[in-house]
Amino acid sequence: MRDETLIIFFLVCAAVQPETGLSKILPKTEEQAEKRDQSKNIEVTITPTSIVLNGSPLQLPAFSKRITAALKQKTSESDRIVVVKSSPDTPYPLWIAVSQAIEQAGGILTLELETESVINVE
Repeated sequence: MRDETLIIFFLVCAAVQPETGLSKILPKTEEQAEKRDQSKNIEVTITPTSIVLNGSPLQLPAFSKRITAALKQKTSESDRIVVVKSSPDTPYPLWIAVSQAIEQAGGILTLELETESVINVE
């Protein structure tokens, strides 16, 4: 009986001590750095009537020269990503010509796809 009382005493005393754990300071996420990296990407928008490179409307010959000059400055693979947005009514031959110009200039073509969602309000 005496040994059982002693064990119970130690169990109760051990359970009363608060657990503090290890203190850690977790690093903050760097959302601003990610946004800055995303803005480095070259953006191309193709419509039936124009090609827009980083906000500047161009025709195909001028686009080829400008995309080549812009990509020549990029050294790493992640910097050579070109985000291409295309309207649904863009002619296929124009889209192919733009994508070939990007690839010939050394760019990595990435498509930005729009997703449609239907919201029913009752």
